[in-house]
Amino acid sequence: MGFLRKVAGLSLRDRVRSSVIREELGVEPLFLCVERSQLRWFGHLVRMPPGRLPREVFQARPAGRRPRGRPRTSPIEDPHINNHILQFCLTLLSTSITNTMLLLKHCQGVTRGGLLKTQRGQLVNGVTTPLTAGCMSNLCARWGSSHGRHESGQYQGSHGPSRGGRDSGQYQGNHGPNWRHALAGLLAGTGAVVVWGLHIQAEWAANTLVQPIVPPPSIPIFTQDEVTKHRSLEDGVWVTYQGSVYDITEFVSMHPGGDKILLAAGGALEPFWALYAVHSQEHVLEILSEYKVGELSASDRQKQETGKSLDPYSTDPIRHPALHVNSLKPFNAEPPAVILSDNYITPSAIFFKRNHLPVPQVDANIYRLHVEVLPGVTPGVTPLSLSLDELKTRFPKHTVTATLQCAGNRRSEMNKVKPVKGLNWGIAAISNATWSGAKLKDVLLAAGYRPELAQLACHVQFEGMDRDVTGTTYGASIPLNKALSDDGDVLLAYQMNGEDLPADHGYPVRVVVPGIVGARNVKWLGRILVSQEESRSHWQQNDYKGFSPATDWDTVDFKLAPAIQELPVQSAITQPAEGAMLDRRANEVRVKGYAWSGGGREVVRVDVSLDGGQTWKVANLQSGEKPQPGRAWAWKLWELTASLPPGTQELEIVCKAVDNSYNMQPDTVAPIWNLRGVLSNAWHRVKVTVKEDEEEKE
Repeated sequence: MGFLRKVAGLSLRDRVRSSVIREELGVEPLFLCVERSQLRWFGHLVRMPPGRLPREVFQARPAGRRPRGRPRTSPIEDPHINNHILQFCLTLLSTSITNTMLLLKHCQGVTRGGLLKTQRGQLVNGVTTPLTAGCMSNLCARWGSSHGRHESGQYQGSHGPSRGGRDSGQYQGNHGPNWRHALAGLLAGTGAVVVWGLHIQAEWAANTLVQPIVPPPSIPIFTQDEVTKHRSLEDGVWVTYQGSVYDITEFVSMHPGGDKILLAAGGALEPFWALYAVHSQEHVLEILSEYKVGELSASDRQKQETGKSLDPYSTDPIRHPALHVNSLKPFNAEPPAVILSDNYITPSAIFFKRNHLPVPQVDANIYRLHVEVLPGVTPGVTPLSLSLDELKTRFPKHTVTATLQCAGNRRSEMNKVKPVKGLNWGIAAISNATWSGAKLKDVLLAAGYRPELAQLACHVQFEGMDRDVTGTTYGASIPLNKALSDDGDVLLAYQMNGEDLPADHGYPVRVVVPGIVGARNVKWLGRILVSQEESRSHWQQNDYKGFSPATDWDTVDFKLAPAIQELPVQSAITQPAEGAMLDRRANEVRVKGYAWSGGGREVVRVDVSLDGGQTWKVANLQSGEKPQPGRAWAWKLWELTASLPPGTQELEIVCKAVDNSYNMQPDTVAPIWNLRGVLSNAWHRVKVTVKEDEEEKE
């Protein structure tokens, strides 16, 4: 009887390990041949109220997970669950028979030979199941054990092992057990479990509403040839992206980049979007998803995968880690403002970087610069083609110190008034360097330009060697009179700060147009064209133009505004930084910054205020050599040391510059706000706090 209690208690209630049964009972744990998952399921089942099945039933799938999108079915409708229940019942039945036979075999040997040496009557956790308790009481009565004699093997229950002698573990009787009754009892109990399980199954089926499986709607599949047919507004504009097909005909007119999106019509968007990281934003993908019409065929998707080109930015140069990055692809970054005014000549490594496209890889050994003067208008003039060595040897070398400033410098301040489109530049999209190269005027004369052609030509166009996947290059133009002026100092530069141009700054040759917005200083120069019209480049015609604060993206017309050339007067505070904390014990504050004006106009004064513009002090200007009138191409650094106002805990430091034409900066940003955030030159303001001395406060 003790053996049966141990088997039932250990296996069903406590799920003991095989080694425990082997050590405690001295027999092989055949009872545990039922799978652990089935035994655990059965352990839950016997304690569940009628009409419910445990959660594990739903998870008893023999392999894999429920496919995505497939509705759950009831366990009765699921053949996997059905098989699981039946398999469990049959396994339990078979196992019970096998274990019972082994049990009887061992028990017979125990009663006859007295070889079982266990701690009699010890129950696991002192618990028996109703099934085992009933079986054991019935078997004990039939085995004829002597219940009245404690010394000769009285069963001790849960009170611990018997304190009897050697024979205390033996059950003696004059009559052997009736094994047929024992076997019949166990089989009857197992059969009851099977019948009860089937009853629950039937009841569940009767009460369960099975959800019908609704197949997902079919998605149209298109071949690349079908997509290619839709390449115009008349036929529809279709594109592909990551294997899906989109009809963007209605979106073309709303595209912020204009009709350039039509270049991708009938093909993949990936090569175009790889050039502009802004398209990787979540809201852009959400907009695109609204226009999805189907999927690309598997074979064509495979062709796109195998035909993918390398990242066009993978060959970009390594940049200085101190730069504050505004955009990675294309790369745009500015130096920390605090170090910007430390050097009159900005080191090349931290000179602000402004790229519109991937940095091209140019082999200086095969580089050619092509120069044309009014092609088709001036017969007999042969286009000029120059190698880098010819540019260096055929023309005198000139050096100019010039400041370049991005049109979007200080755009972040306009963003605070009202959001604008463009990179969120701080105050450091400006730098100063020395540039060396041939004068543009000398090269144009060598290419056949003559003064009498001035009536026919008005512009000089520049084309870079940086290009997008369609072959479109960056381009810009400047007025012809600026290019030909002896005082214009326009260079075809091949050196920066005494060394070859770095890759980010136009190696091997770039245009440097002193006093003009940075956008016209074309890098990686490949072609020069003297023309009757401006460059047709997007960046000349549809960008880098100023507008009224009243103009928005619904009313803007880029054709009505002139392209930016000369920039207005500018100044900014580089030290202290916004939010800095000053020490009251220093008794003074040191303010530093830069000032510059376009068109060669010289900055003649910088005013600084410590109280938001109520009172002013004049800063000390620091510059290199004295510029000639009209040729003040470089910035001026300035500095002011002033006493801290007594009792003031916060200072609003303001600066404003004045050039030799008495142009001055506006006091606030709002009146000069424009939708592209260019030409931002209002008074620069920095707020700092003054830290009081703790001892003085006490």
